Amino acid sequence: MEVSVIIIIAMSILSLITAAVFTSKVVTIKVGGVDGKDTPQDEKLKTISAAIAEGAMAFLMREYKVISIFIAVMTVVIFFLLDNPKTPDFNEGLFTAIAFISGAIISCFSGFIGMRIATMGNVRTAQAAKESISKAFRVAFDSGAVMGFGLIGMAVLGLIALFLIFTGSYPGVEKHVLMEALAGFGLGGSSVALFARVGGGIYTKAADVGADLVGKVEKGIPEDDPRNPATIADNVGDNVGDIAGMGADLFGSAAEATCAALVIGATATALSGNTDALLYPVLISAFGIPACLLTTFFARVKEGGSVEGTLKGQLWISTVIVAAVMYFVTTRFMVPFEIAGKQITPMDVYYCLVLGLFSGMFIGMITEYFTSHSYKPVREVADACNTGAATNIIYGLALGYKSSVVPVVLLVITIVGSSMLAGMYGIAIAALGMISTIAIGLTIDAYGPVSDNAGGIAEMAELGKDVRDRTDTLDAAGNTTAAVGKGFAIGSAALTSLALFAAFITRSRLQDSSIGTIELLDPLVFGGLLFGAMLPFIFSAFTMKSVGDAAKDMVEEVRRQFKTIPGLMEGTGKPDYKKCVDISTTAALREMIPPGLLVILSPLLVGWLFGIKCLAGMLAGALVSGVVLAISSANSGGAWDNAKKYIEAAGKKGTDLHKAAVVGDTVGDPFKDTSGPAINILIKLMAIISLVFVEFFVTHGGLLTK
Repeated sequence: MEVSVIIIIAMSILSLITAAVFTSKVVTIKVGGVDGKDTPQDEKLKTISAAIAEGAMAFLMREYKVISIFIAVMTVVIFFLLDNPKTPDFNEGLFTAIAFISGAIISCFSGFIGMRIATMGNVRTAQAAKESISKAFRVAFDSGAVMGFGLIGMAVLGLIALFLIFTGSYPGVEKHVLMEALAGFGLGGSSVALFARVGGGIYTKAADVGADLVGKVEKGIPEDDPRNPATIADNVGDNVGDIAGMGADLFGSAAEATCAALVIGATATALSGNTDALLYPVLISAFGIPACLLTTFFARVKEGGSVEGTLKGQLWISTVIVAAVMYFVTTRFMVPFEIAGKQITPMDVYYCLVLGLFSGMFIGMITEYFTSHSYKPVREVADACNTGAATNIIYGLALGYKSSVVPVVLLVITIVGSSMLAGMYGIAIAALGMISTIAIGLTIDAYGPVSDNAGGIAEMAELGKDVRDRTDTLDAAGNTTAAVGKGFAIGSAALTSLALFAAFITRSRLQDSSIGTIELLDPLVFGGLLFGAMLPFIFSAFTMKSVGDAAKDMVEEVRRQFKTIPGLMEGTGKPDYKKCVDISTTAALREMIPPGLLVILSPLLVGWLFGIKCLAGMLAGALVSGVVLAISSANSGGAWDNAKKYIEAAGKKGTDLHKAAVVGDTVGDPFKDTSGPAINILIKLMAIISLVFVEFFVTHGGLLTK
C-alpha cells in the first residue's frame, strides 16, 4: 500500500478520535445545581434545552425522510443514464451511484452528529457561564470541534475508501474514468447540502422574523423572552441552519474540490501513474487535520480577554501551520507533470495552494470589515436609522454591493495566478487550499449557534444578568466569525465551481474532440450564459418568498397566542412553543422543493436539450452572477444585523431608532442566512451534476440542436 494511502487513513482516524474526545469533554459536564439540588432556574434550564433539542432533531429526521426519497430517485437516474461506451467492462453508472449514496449518507450523518452535540453543548455552555466566560467559551468551542473534526474525518475516510475500491476492482481502467465515477461522492454531499441549506434557512428565518416582528416591534419585549411563543423555534432554527446547513455546505466544497482535482489530475500521465502524486488533493485535507488539532491548543480565553481575537487567531494559526506543512508534503509527494501542453513543477502546485489559502483569509477579513459594527460601514448603516427603516435598508443594500468588489478582485487574482502556474489543476488546488483549514473553520462556525442558543436558554431560564452578559460576549464574537465563515464559504464555492467546470470541459473534450474551444459569441453559448446568469436571481426569489410565506404564518400564530392565551404578556400564561416549531418545520419542508428542483433539473435539461456548449455557458453565467449576488446578500444581511446590535449596545432599545434597525435586521435575515449562503450550493451543485453526467451529455445531449 502506498505511503499516501496509509497517511490519509491514519489522519482521518485521528480526526474521528479527536471528535470523540471533544464529545466526551462536552457530555460529561453536569447540568443543574450542586449535589443534584436543582433550583427553579435549573429546572427551566433543563426543560428549555430539552425542547430545543427535541425540535431540532425532529426537524432533522423529517428533513432526512424527504432527502432519502430524492437520494433514491437520483440513484436510479445515475445508474441508468451513465454508461461509458469506451469502457464496456466498467459499469460507470453503478460505481457513480455507489459514490453518490456514500457522499449523501456521510453528509447526513455529519449533520446528525453536529446537531446532536450542538443541542447538548448549548445548555452546558449556559451552565458553564454561571462560573466564568473562559469555561463557557471552552464548552462552546469543544462543541463546535466535534462537528469540525468529525465531518472532515468522515469525508477523507469515505473518499479514500472509495478510491481504493474503485482502483482495486478495475486496475485496467484509465484513472480519469474511475475518478469521474468518484465525483459522485461530491454530488451526494452537495445534494444533501442543497436541502439542508435551503430547508434550514427557511426554517430559521421564518421563526426569527416571526419572533422579531411581533415580539420586538409590536410588543416591545426583549429577544429570547420566554413570553414569545416563537423563541423555541428561533433557537431550534439556529442549529438547523448554521449547524446542519453550514456543515453540509463545506462538506460539499471539500468533496467537490477534491473530486475536481482528481479528475483533472488523472488526465496527466505522470499523475495517473503515480498514486502518491494523484492523491495529493486528498493529502491537503488530510494534513489539514493535525494542523487544526495543534491550533486548538491555543484556544484559550482569560477573564477579560478578547473572545473574538482568540477565534480569529485560530484561523491565522491554522493557516500558517498548513502553509508550512504543505511545503514539505508537496516536495515529498508531488511530481513534475504536463497538462494541456504545459509543464508544471511541484512548487507551481504549492504556490497555487498558498494563493488559495491566504486569499480565503483576506476575503474573510474584508467580510468582517463590512459586517462588524467595530468599523465605519456598519456604523453608517446604524446612523441611517435616524431617518427611519427605509434609509437603513437603502444604506444596507449599498453596503452589500460595495462589499463585493475586493473579494471578487481577490478571486480574480487567485484564479488567474493559479491558472498561470498550473492550469485548471492549479485552480482546483487553490480551492482546496482555501478550505484546507476546514476543521477549524467549521469549529468556529458551529461555536456561533451554540453560544447564541446558550444566551437564549440563559434568558428564558432567568439565570441572571451576569450569565447573560457572558453569553452575549460569546455570541457577539460568534457573529463576527460567522461573517468571516460566510466569506470563506462563498470564496471556496466560487473556486470549487470553477474547478468542477474545468473538469467538466476536460472530460467533455476527452470524450468528443469536436467540442474544441467554447466561443463566447456562439449563440448557444451566449444563450446559456444569459440563462445561467438569471438562475441565482430566480433561486433567491424562490427562497426569499418562501421565508416570507412561512414568516406570515408564524406572525399570525404568535399574534393569536398573545390575544387568546390569558396572562401571556404578563408572564403568568404559558405559550404553545410546539405549534410554532411545527409551523416552521412544515413550511421549510414544503418550500425547499421548488428551489431544489430548479438547481437539479436546470443542468440536466439544458445539457440534454441543447448540448455541452450551451451547458458550459449556463455554468459560467451562474458562477459569475452567483458569486457577486451571494457576497452582496450575505454582507447586507450581516450589516443590518450588526447595526441593530450596535444600537442596542448604546442602550437605545425600544426607541424609534432601534425599531428602524429591527426592521432592517428582519429584512436582512433571509439575505444572510437563506438566499445568500444557498447560492453557494447552487453554483457548485450544477457544476458537479454536469461533471457526473458528462458522458450522457456527450452521447445523448443536444437533442434540439442536432
